[in-house]
Amino acid sequence: MQFRTTIDLRPFDKRIDHSQPILSLGSCFASNVAERLSRAKFCVTSSPTGILFNPESIAAMLDRFDAVARGDNGALPAAEDLSYGNERWFSFDFHSDFSATDANVALAAMQEAVKQGAQALKDARVVIITFGTAYVFRNKQSGDVVANCHKQPHSLFLREMMSAEQIAARYISLMQGPLAGKQVIFTVSPVRHLSDGLEQNSLSKATLRVAIDLIQKVCGNVDYFPSYEIVMDELRDYRFYADDMTHPSRMAIDYIWERFGEVAFSDKTKALNERIERIVKASEHRPFNRSGQEYKAFCRTQREKIMQLESEHPCVCMAKEKEIFDTYL
Repeated sequence: MQFRTTIDLRPFDKRIDHSQPILSLGSCFASNVAERLSRAKFCVTSSPTGILFNPESIAAMLDRFDAVARGDNGALPAAEDLSYGNERWFSFDFHSDFSATDANVALAAMQEAVKQGAQALKDARVVIITFGTAYVFRNKQSGDVVANCHKQPHSLFLREMMSAEQIAARYISLMQGPLAGKQVIFTVSPVRHLSDGLEQNSLSKATLRVAIDLIQKVCGNVDYFPSYEIVMDELRDYRFYADDMTHPSRMAIDYIWERFGEVAFSDKTKALNERIERIVKASEHRPFNRSGQEYKAFCRTQREKIMQLESEHPCVCMAKEKEIFDTYL
């Protein structure tokens, strides 16, 4: 008997392997995916300027990365881009993680993040973009869409929802510019935006899904991974949510990662991922007696496995795990 529905996944035409630099941008779910890729020793840069929820803010940051990558330092954040509120300096284009009590500290962090993003975009062969919401907040004074309101008064902003056509047009243009020649994987975050209300959240997610479909019909280098559908249909139970009943639990993220591997990785890459995961788990093992000969022998064996793996796959670096094992030898 079948007690749940299962999403029928179609493998990507182009598979991802460890030789391809990856840039992951978007909502907090983008960070979840990047975390798993990093654990599997892929070369991945995750949201260098912080979490970005809406398609326009992601697109604007891609434009900024591209400009800096082409040598336009005028695209770097400047002092006049900063605002002050709640005793901190911040930018409406950046996540609150970049705010600071010192304007120079905040600005330096933002500039460094953009430089990192510019290099990551330039190098990337795969770009993963996760849309969180189709709703945007527009600064009444400048008319610009903000990436983060930084808990400023609601009276400063206009709230509106982008249309699927607006989103698609924006990204079709990017596909012909900064994203040209790169494999782009879109996904819709399974995190529900309860502040929008459940009905409006559903409308927002549907708009994002339609937009991605429109992009796919025009662009040939685009894939879609149904993380939202997997959580809503396959994991249709609150035990797969964190305590806030909004974000996916660790178990759900692990399951989504498995399903992602089904479409994104070749059998060869899956096998390599399993070898890497066994070594990573071994490095996390905490024995009763770390100074004992038995554990030293265990560390030597793991060290040899790393050396063998890295010799076979030069693009894989397990320096962190080597350092852990060397500590006890």
